[in-house]
Amino acid sequence: MSKTNRRRNAKKSRRPARRTTRARQHTSDGPDLLADVRRAIADPHPLSVLTFVSTLLCVTDSRRNHPFAEPDTPDLAALTREELVGSFLDVPAPETSALLAVIAELAGDDLLRARIRRELAARPKLEPAWLAQLSETSTYRAVRMSHVLGDGDSILLGARLPGGCELTCVVYIDHNLGTLVKDAFVVPESIATMVAEFRRVTEDPDTRWDDISLADARAWVDAAVELAAITFPPLETETWPACRALVEWITRGLPAGGTGYQRPQWDSTALSGLADQFFASSDGARLDDSDHRGLLESVLWYATEYGPGDPLRWSPVKVEILLDDWIPRKIVAPADYLAKAPELLRAFVRFAHEEVELRSDLTDETLAAINAWEPQYQQTIRSPRPQGPAALFAALGLDTEDMADMPFGPEESENFDHSMLDWLALDVGGPIQLERLDDDPLPDKPFRWECIPDDVTARVHEVLVLIDRCCEEMLDFEYRTACRRVLARVASQGPEVFRRKGRAETAAAALVWTVGKANDLFEQRTGGMQVSDLMNHFGLGQSSVAQRAATILRAGGFHDDTYYLRLGAPDYLVAARRRRIITMRDRYRQLAEEMA
Repeated sequence: MSKTNRRRNAKKSRRPARRTTRARQHTSDGPDLLADVRRAIADPHPLSVLTFVSTLLCVTDSRRNHPFAEPDTPDLAALTREELVGSFLDVPAPETSALLAVIAELAGDDLLRARIRRELAARPKLEPAWLAQLSETSTYRAVRMSHVLGDGDSILLGARLPGGCELTCVVYIDHNLGTLVKDAFVVPESIATMVAEFRRVTEDPDTRWDDISLADARAWVDAAVELAAITFPPLETETWPACRALVEWITRGLPAGGTGYQRPQWDSTALSGLADQFFASSDGARLDDSDHRGLLESVLWYATEYGPGDPLRWSPVKVEILLDDWIPRKIVAPADYLAKAPELLRAFVRFAHEEVELRSDLTDETLAAINAWEPQYQQTIRSPRPQGPAALFAALGLDTEDMADMPFGPEESENFDHSMLDWLALDVGGPIQLERLDDDPLPDKPFRWECIPDDVTARVHEVLVLIDRCCEEMLDFEYRTACRRVLARVASQGPEVFRRKGRAETAAAALVWTVGKANDLFEQRTGGMQVSDLMNHFGLGQSSVAQRAATILRAGGFHDDTYYLRLGAPDYLVAARRRRIITMRDRYRQLAEEMA
C-alpha cells in the first residue's frame, strides 16, 4: 500500500464523531429517505423495499474500501454499516422499523440481527406483515444460461417470498475478466417466466439453458461475488453492486458443498501436442517457423491461463482482449515479431474451431474481430506504452510518480525508467514536446469560433456558457482556457456530436470532467476536487459522464480511453499538471543516467 493510501485510511479512521452526526442527520433531518421508504413499502411487490435496503448496504459495505480507491463523498457513503443501523435504531418510526427488519435479513450479521430484533420487539407490529416473515423466503430453482464460446454464464435463481410473491436473481459471471460477477439484477418475475423470455429474445442455437443443483448455483455465485468484491477498479452497472446484498441473501439460503466453475485443464504436454497438430494442419503448415511457434506458445499461455481457459474456443471478446491489451502489455519483443500475431491468430482460430466443430458463423465473427482490431494493434505495438511493472501499476491506477521509488534491479530499473519517459510523453504529444515542456500558466484566451459550422453554434454557445461559469466558480482561468480549447476542437472536428439530442449540462460536465481528469483534478493526493461536486454543480447528482466523455473525445479526434485519459498536447494541461510531469521526467531521466 502506498504512503498516500495509508494516510488516506488513517484520515478515515479519525472521523467517527462526524460520521455519527451525519447518521443522525440522515434520518432526523432528511425526510427524503423516509419518503422513499414509504413509497417502496407502498409497492405491492416486496422487491422495491429489498432493493432499496440492498443499495443502502452496498454503500456502507466495507468491501468498497479498496486501498487504491478514492473515498466516496456523499454523506451516506461516509457511514459505516453500524452507524447507519444505529441511526435507524435512534428514530422509532414505521419506516425505520421496515428498514431494520430487512437489514436484519440481508446483512448476514448474526450479532446485528439479534440487536435489531431486540429493538423491533419493543416497537409496534411491523407492516406490511411479510417484513416479519422474510426468513421464510425459499429459493427453489437454479438455471445456468451458457454459450458455446464460453465468455460467460448467467446463473438464474428463482425465489418465493412470504405471501407467494416471486423474484428472480440474474447473475452474469464473466470468465474473460476472471470468473467474477460483471452484472446482476433482480426482477419481480418467476424464474419460469424469465427463462421463457430469455429463450424468446435470444433465439441463438449456440446458447443453452440447463437446470443445475441449488448447491452448485451457490458455489458458482459465491465465488464470483467474492472475486468481484476484491477487484479494482470495481465493475459497476446501474444495478451492480447495488443488488449484491440481495443476491448474497438469496444464496445464503442455499445448500453448501456444490461445485462451481471448472476451468479446462491443459498441461504442457497437451499444449505441445496441440501446437504440433496445428503446425501440421493445412491452416498452420505455412507458418511453421520459430517466430510463429514462439507466438503460438504465448497465445496458448493466454488462452489457458486467462479468461475461460479453453484454447479451442475463440470469441470476438477474447480476441479483443488479446490484441488490444494482453500482447502489447505482456510480451516485451520487437514490433516486427509481434506484428505476426494477427495472421497466426486467424489461422489458429480456423483450426481450433474446426477441432471442436463450431458453426462457421461463429468462426467468421471471430475472424472479423481480428480484422477489426489489427490496425489498432499494429499501431499500439509500435507506440510507447507501459509494460511489465509499469503496466501493472498503471492498471491499478497508481500515478507514475509512485513508481520511481519501486525496488527494481539494475536492468529492470533502466528499462523501466526509459519506458516511463515514453509513457509520460503520451501526455504531451511525444518526446520532443516532453523535452521542451514548460510550466508557464495557460493564457486567458477567448473561445475561437473559426471552423465551427453555423448550424451548431447556438448549441456550442450554450455549452460554452456553462463551462465558463463552472470554471469561474469552481476552478480558474487556466481550466477555462483548456476547456475552451477542447470544446473548439470537438465542435470543429466532430460537430455531429452537437447535432444530437441531449442536455447541454451533460455535455458541459463531460467536457470539464475530461479536462479535469487529464489534469489530475480529481486526484486526492493533490487535494483535488470530488467528481460529485462537479456533477452537483451541473445539477446531475451522482450521474456518470464517462460514456458521454468518450463520445466527445472520439468526435474531437482524441483517444477515447476515459480510464487513462490523455489529451496528447501541452495546450490542454494547466501549469500544475505540467509541473508534475516535468518533475517526473527529470526524476526518471536521472535514474536512467545513474543506472547507465
